[in-house]
This record gives sequence, structure tokens and C-alpha cells, in this order.
Amino acid sequence: MSLKEKLFKKLEEKENKMIDIRRHLHQYPELSFKEEKTAQFIADFYKDKDVKVTTHVGNGYGIIAEINGKNKGKTIGLRADFDALPVTEETDLPFKSKNEGVMHACGHDAHTAYMLILAESLYELRDEWDGTIKIIHQHAEEVPPGGAKSIVESGILDDLDEVYGAHVFPMFDTGVIQFATGNAMAGCSNFDLVIQGSGGHGGLPHKTRDALVAASYFITNIQTIVSRNMNPLDMTVISITSFEDATGGYNVVQDKVTLRGTVRYLQEENKEFVYERFKDMVEGLEKAFDVQCDLNYDFHFPVLYNHPKESEHVRELLKNSIGDYLTDVQVTEPLTGSEDFAYYLQKAPGTYINVGAKPDGVEVAYQNHHPKFEINEKSLLICAKSIGEITVDRIEA
Repeated sequence: MSLKEKLFKKLEEKENKMIDIRRHLHQYPELSFKEEKTAQFIADFYKDKDVKVTTHVGNGYGIIAEINGKNKGKTIGLRADFDALPVTEETDLPFKSKNEGVMHACGHDAHTAYMLILAESLYELRDEWDGTIKIIHQHAEEVPPGGAKSIVESGILDDLDEVYGAHVFPMFDTGVIQFATGNAMAGCSNFDLVIQGSGGHGGLPHKTRDALVAASYFITNIQTIVSRNMNPLDMTVISITSFEDATGGYNVVQDKVTLRGTVRYLQEENKEFVYERFKDMVEGLEKAFDVQCDLNYDFHFPVLYNHPKESEHVRELLKNSIGDYLTDVQVTEPLTGSEDFAYYLQKAPGTYINVGAKPDGVEVAYQNHHPKFEINEKSLLICAKSIGEITVDRIEA
């Protein structure tokens, strides 16, 4: 029996344990940078194993579990995140969240559960492979600056040869794996813009400096950065997602408006360009409307780059499992969502894959971050097998 076959047998035998762990974590979600009990649960999982566990890695509750094989060899990193979202759960699951206003609405409970069982199975087979596997249990993926950047900066992953990870998505069928090669997920910047005018009577607008009108002009004008300043072949999105402080009576000109939003881009070099044009337009707004602006603009996650050589190898490898535990492996267009797994791929070559998790009998599933988000728990074993198959292949290469 090959190492892959032995690993798959263990994973299949432990599938119920995997699901039990996921359901436990789902009931007790914790927000980014506040995952104290989740981190303790993860650390406790390794207590009876001869595994080097480093806690409080990076800027929060990050954990690195280092599993050593029989002899020295390559070092492979595998990452699973474990933070939840500020969402009130609206599912009817018997194991729904018990922490009011907090929910595992992005599947990080599933990521952690499959990774723990995969780590345990690889540990039990450690005398049959050479090298080192570093399990990266990452805190705070959902809230910038995130946990990945600080974990990388800690130096604990300096010896990685390759790195891999997976994310569950219920929007496509269970059994399907998708990923893009090259620039695979968008970089992200977020901003807050406070526009301070001078309020007054709605019947005397010439005596005011209308912040609401200035904000409305800015919302439409800022889109020309993309439509008239960017290469049409590049993907860049500017979204104003919040318009605050502008409520009032019929006859009141608003004194202040706060805009909030995000910028997404698939070419890292466009990050600075958009920022510079953004600043120019803010300065122009101040002059045109005689208002004062306070801009807070933060660069967050970089573009996630799936290394072509490793990604093509993953595609060819997993294609051989179609008809076994997979139904299809698809190379797709990039996603405009962002992921701080990008920092690991700046450190070492590798691939980040998306695993289908559509619940049985559902035509259109609720997407990630929705209060009714649900996954097909069969996807946990698929995650474990696919990342396990990649790991065994790469550790033996």
C-alpha cells in the first residue's frame, strides 16, 4: 500500500471525528484577534503528540505545529485559518453558533477541522516520509492587517520550500476543485474619507458648504480612476460601501459625511497608482466644494499569486483523482476577493485551491459571509485528501 493510500485510509476512518471537530468549532466562533479559546483547543489537540508547537506566533493567536518525518528533507507549509465573522447566524443547524453575533460564516471551522485530522494522520505516518511539514493555524484572516503577514515576518517559516492551502466555497458543486494560476485573487486596500463642510438651513444653501453634495460628486467621479485612468485589460474595482453621518431633517444641510469603501486590483503595481489618483481627487474635492477632507487609506492584502509551475503540477496531480474523490478539477478566472494567504506565496512557491462545498439538494447556495451560510460536510474529507495528496507528492519529490 502506497503512502497516499495509507493516508487516505486514515482520513476516511477519521471523517466523523473531523466533522465533530468542525461542529464544535462552529458552535463557539471567535472574532479575529480574539480567538483565545479556539487557539487553546488547537494547541490541546497536539498535546499527546511528539510535535513541536509554537503558540502566539505573529500579532495574535497564530500556531505553528511542526511535524518531522523519518529523515531530513523538504519543508512543506500547510495553512488553515480559524477566525469567525461578526455575523448573527440564521441557519437551523443543531450546532449553530452559541456566541451571539459571531458566526463561522466563511468555513474557517471546516478548514481547521480538516487540517487537524490531516496533521494527525501525517503524524501517525511520520516514519514513512522524509522532511518537515509545518501546519500553519492562522488567526485573523478576516480583518486587516490579518495574521499571515506577521506570521511570515516572525521568521518561523523561513525554511519553507513550498506552501499550500484550501478554502471551501458552497457556490459550486461538492467534488469540484477550482483555482486560477498566476494572479489568482485580488489585492485589497480600504479607505475612510471624512468630508467636513458647514451645515445650515436647506432654504439657504449659499450660506452652507454642503458635505452631502460634495460626497455625492466624489462617489461618481472616483469611478473615472478605473474608466479613464486604468488599462482596460487590467482588473481594478473601487467600491464605496458606506455613506454615513448624512441623516437629518427636510430642511437641514448636512455638516459632515463619512464615506467608506474598498479597492481591489489584480496587478500589484496598480496599488500605488490608484492611491495617488485617489489623493489627487480628494484634494480637488476640497477646492471645488470648499470642504475639508480627512483621508485614511490603508494598503492591506497583496495580490495572491498562484505560482504557475506548482499550480500546473497540482492540476495534473489532482486530475488523476477525478472519479475517485473528485468530480472535476478546473482552472478558472481569478477571483476579486482577497486572501492574506498571499503573504505565504510571497515567501515560498505554492498554490491556493478552492474546494466546492454546495449542500446536497441545493440549487443556489448562500455564499460566504451570509448569515445563512452552510457547507456540505463531505467537503472536509475532500479538503483533507486533496491537500494530503499534494503534500505526499511534494514531500516525496
